[in-house]
Amino acid sequence: MRMLIAFVAAAVLTSGAPPQESAKVVVHEWGTFTSVAGADGASLDWRPLSGPSDLPSFVYTTGNSAKGLRHGRNLNFCDGCSAGKECDAKGCIQGTIRMETPVLYFYSDKETTLSVKVDFPKGKITEWYPAARSTSRGIDWGAVRVLPAAKVAFPVEPGDSHYYPARETDAHPIRVCSPSVIEHEKFLFYRGVGTFDLPLRVTLAGDKVTVRNLGKDQVDQVVLFENRDGKIGYRIHCYLKDEVTLDRPEANLTVDQLTGDLMKILTGQGLYEREAKAMIKTWRDSWFEPGLRVFYVVPRRTTDAVLPIAIDPKPADLVRVLVGRSEILTPEMEAAIAAHAAKLGDDSLETREAATTGLRKYGRFAEPILRKVLAATEDPEVKVRIKNLIGG
Repeated sequence: MRMLIAFVAAAVLTSGAPPQESAKVVVHEWGTFTSVAGADGASLDWRPLSGPSDLPSFVYTTGNSAKGLRHGRNLNFCDGCSAGKECDAKGCIQGTIRMETPVLYFYSDKETTLSVKVDFPKGKITEWYPAARSTSRGIDWGAVRVLPAAKVAFPVEPGDSHYYPARETDAHPIRVCSPSVIEHEKFLFYRGVGTFDLPLRVTLAGDKVTVRNLGKDQVDQVVLFENRDGKIGYRIHCYLKDEVTLDRPEANLTVDQLTGDLMKILTGQGLYEREAKAMIKTWRDSWFEPGLRVFYVVPRRTTDAVLPIAIDPKPADLVRVLVGRSEILTPEMEAAIAAHAAKLGDDSLETREAATTGLRKYGRFAEPILRKVLAATEDPEVKVRIKNLIGG
């Protein structure tokens, strides 16, 4: 029997069959790090997941393995927080950075299987798809099968979502098998919340915005953007090594002009054109909403430190384009939110409801300012109503 096995093995080794070449795989990733700062540039703690979910319910989430639902009241903070209880619901997770929609695209010249995991040592993964193992440090999809020639139907639900535009690329479908389900998608998707330092600090003094590079690596592109009552303007500064002071932009440009410039920036960093279009389409309504903010390309070394990634076998090329978004809470915004908050103690129900409606307009960015108002006000009624709104 041993001789037979040895004979078969020798025949295989000497058959002259060429060794099978491994697949050539290219992986591209994009995503956004969103932070909130006052005019002094200090990063503020906030609860990025306090608003309504913008994801389909098939996406997996922290605290609920199958549904993208959030618990909340008023500004959508959970009742546990409102009652002063400890809570790990998504709406209660607090940090300085919202890691928004990183997606990993795969391109391969043949079917192949990779193991993929991403660590997030200074944060928590809060949403992901397809099924994966969420750990204290990150997310692990295990074996991911890349299917270049496959025609598969991806999950979809009625209604708009930030989720679907990311599919509008030439990336190859992937399949992930968990113990209970087999799922297909155009990418690996994940989001999270964390507290860590990003390389830029943005301060505002009058009409001057100073952007300071605190890191060791050059920041290739910085975009100062402002939307004032639907009119937009922006300024672009390239190759920031230390700091630059920019005037707040005049509101005399168009979204289409900005989109064109962002396309050049993203493709210049290595994204394919359809990937860059998908990224902009995903965040168009959020990136260009009213307010003052700075966008910049996060240096690759920073991305790799914040989100260490492990892909095995190692791809032929790995492109990671994370865009930093620094939201600046302007004095005008703070004054408007404080004015609405002051009316929460009014005797008139109509006035209080109008104030609450006015606060909702600022969405998830209202909370940091409301917390400052809460600390400063002496009005007990205002204190109670702010706490009810933010779950303090």
